[in-house]
Amino acid sequence: MTRSNASAPAPRPAAPPAADIEPPDPWPSWREKWTPLAIFKLVLYIGVCFMALTLLPNTIWDPELREVTYVIGILGIWRYSWWLNHAIRARIYGRRVYPSLREEADALWRSGWRPRHMHFLITTYREDRETTEAVIRGICQQIREAGVPGTIWLGSGDIVDEQIMARHLDLVASDLDITLRIVRQNVPGKRMAIALILRAMARAGVGGDDLVTFMDGDFVIAPGALRRCLPLFGLDSKLDALTTDEQVICRGPWWVQKWLAMRFAQRRIAMQSHALSKRVLTLTGRMSVFRARHITSYEFIRLLEADYLDDWLWGQFRFLSGDDKSTWYYILKQGGNMLYVPDATGYTIEIIEEGGAIRRMIENFRRWSGNMLRNGKRAIALGPHRMPFFIWWCLVDQRIAIWTMLVSPTLAISASILKTPAFIISYAIYIAVTRLMQAMFLYSNSREIDFHFPWMLYANQLLTASVKVYIFWRLSKQKWANRGNQRQGFGERSLKAIARDVMASYLTLLSIASLFLGVIIYTRLLEVPSWGMVYTIFTN
Repeated sequence: MTRSNASAPAPRPAAPPAADIEPPDPWPSWREKWTPLAIFKLVLYIGVCFMALTLLPNTIWDPELREVTYVIGILGIWRYSWWLNHAIRARIYGRRVYPSLREEADALWRSGWRPRHMHFLITTYREDRETTEAVIRGICQQIREAGVPGTIWLGSGDIVDEQIMARHLDLVASDLDITLRIVRQNVPGKRMAIALILRAMARAGVGGDDLVTFMDGDFVIAPGALRRCLPLFGLDSKLDALTTDEQVICRGPWWVQKWLAMRFAQRRIAMQSHALSKRVLTLTGRMSVFRARHITSYEFIRLLEADYLDDWLWGQFRFLSGDDKSTWYYILKQGGNMLYVPDATGYTIEIIEEGGAIRRMIENFRRWSGNMLRNGKRAIALGPHRMPFFIWWCLVDQRIAIWTMLVSPTLAISASILKTPAFIISYAIYIAVTRLMQAMFLYSNSREIDFHFPWMLYANQLLTASVKVYIFWRLSKQKWANRGNQRQGFGERSLKAIARDVMASYLTLLSIASLFLGVIIYTRLLEVPSWGMVYTIFTN
C-alpha cells in the first residue's frame, strides 16, 4: 500500500532534542585520540600495575599454587593468541584487502554504475518522532547521492509511526523519486513484519540482482554509506549480503555509553577478521544489504517468519528474536559470500532510562546470547565443507569460550579460599595487565582512549559467559522487552513445563559444579583420595 500524505501524528512522550541524535564528528585520528591526558593516564595505569607487582604480596609462583598458575597461564596464552589472530586478520583486511576492494568499487561508482532502484526495508514499533525523522533524512540523503528512484517498505504495527514517516517525507523528499509503501502487520513481532514486507516485494516484482537494505527503525545511515556498499555487489556476482559498521548515540547512564562503545570496538575487530574469509557471523539487523534473489524466495521468507529449533529438552519451539541470525544462516547455507564494510557506518539511537539500565543490559545479554546459541548449533552442524574452515572453527570456539572464560575466576576464588587470600591480589594484577593489553587493540577501533575498557572487558566477558551458561539449558525461553515486551517460554505451569524447568536447573547446577570440581581437582587445590587410601579406610 502506498502512502504519500497522512494526517498529523498523535503526541508521543518527550524525546531527545534533534541535536542529540545527529551523528557525532568524523572518526578521530590516532594523534587526536592520544592526547597528553590519555598518555598520562596510560603511564599512570602502567605505573600502578608496576607498583602493585613489586609492593603487594605475589603468590603466582607459590609451590602450592604452581598448577593453578600454569592452568591460568596456558588458558590465557590460548585465548589471547586467538584474540591476536583476530587482530592480525582484522589488520590485514582493513589495511590491505578492503582498500583494494574500496578502490575498485569507487571506480565502478564513478564510471556511472548504479542499482536500477534502491529498496529500504524498515521495521518500526513506536519509535520517538525525532528518531524516525533522523532515519528518514538519512535514507533521503542516500537516494539523493545515488540519483536513482527509491522505495521505503515500512513494516508497521502502529498508525502513528506511519503518519510521522509520511509527514516527514513530504517535508524533506519533495525533490526525490521516492515511494513509501506501508505494510500493516496483522500478526505481532518483527519477524512477521519482515516476512509480510518480503511477500509484498515478491508480488511487486523485486528480485534477481535488486539490492535491498534491511534497517531497524532507530538506525540512522551516515552520509555516503550506501555509495560505499552497493558497488561491491557489482564487483562480485557471488556476494549475497553485507553488513556495515555501527556506532551508538546513547541517552542514558554514562557507563552504558562506554560499555556500548567497547562492544562496538570488539565488533569491528571480529567483523574484519571474519570478512577476510568472505563470511561474517551475523548479518546485523541494524543495517545489512542483501541481493534480492534469495530474500524474496519462499524458503527464505518461511525460515524468517517461522524459524524453529528442535531441542532434546524443550522440544520444537519457534524463534522470537534473532531475525538477523536467521537471514545469516540462510545465506551461509547457500554458500554465498558475505562482507563487512568498515567505512560505511550508521548510528543506533539508544534511549535508556536511568533506573532501567542494568535490567536493559541483562535483557540484551540474554537475547544476544540466546540468538548465538540457537543458531550456532545448527551452523556448526553444516560442517566445515559448507564454509571456510576458519569461520566454522569460530562458531565452535564461541561455544568452547563459554566454559574457558569461567575457569580462571573459578580458580582464583578457589585458591584464595582454600590456600591463601593473597592469591586474589595476584589475580587482580594479572587481570589489570592482560585486559590493558587487550584494550590497546580496541583503542584503534574506538573513538576515544577510555581506561574503563580493561575492567569493562573483564566484566563483559564474565557476564556474557555466565548468561550463556544459564541460556545453554533454556534455549526456548526468550524475551524482547523493546518490541512490545514479547516473551516466549515463560509462565506455563503444566506438569511437563515444571519438569523441564526443574531439569534445566539441575543441568545448570551440574554444569557449574562439574566445572568447579574439575578445575580444583586438576590443579590439586582439592586432593582426591587414592583408591588405595579408600580401600584402607573401608577395610580397617
